[in-house]
Amino acid sequence: MKELALDRINANSPYLVELDVSTGLFKFVSDFGVSFSVAFEEDELLQSGESYQFALTNYEGIKSPRDPKVRDTVMCIVDDFFRKNQAALLYICETGDGMQKMRSRLFSFWFSVYAEHDNFLFLPQIVYDEEENENYAALIIRRDNPRFNDLVSEFTNTITLLNGKPD
Repeated sequence: MKELALDRINANSPYLVELDVSTGLFKFVSDFGVSFSVAFEEDELLQSGESYQFALTNYEGIKSPRDPKVRDTVMCIVDDFFRKNQAALLYICETGDGMQKMRSRLFSFWFSVYAEHDNFLFLPQIVYDEEENENYAALIIRRDNPRFNDLVSEFTNTITLLNGKPD
């Protein structure tokens, strides 16, 4: 992954974003004292091109009220990721507390109000595990990505395969 430009992110972000060089996490604190981190981890699920798993974590577990500045800060980080990288992002909602559907809806809303959303494909999907629990994932990719068709096709085929019943 190409290095993101903190100066560009912070020029547009309502919250100050800092890079934790020891972990590679982008961190910020909301006006409500909630600490967030954003991570991009190389992912090998899609072989057709470069892809990263996107993670947004409330790493102290403090309840966060609705705060549009969090959305705007996260989208500034995502925007810079796509400015620098011809890659796809995989967003997989955390499932440990049963709130994955709410997280998926919230992130879908955030992306729908993102000013540049017309330049991207946001493709949410549901993957069922062995117990038929719903797991929410999404592919986010720029429409001008040279591997767009291959990555979208591979993502949808992978979801279909994962949702297939074993014989």
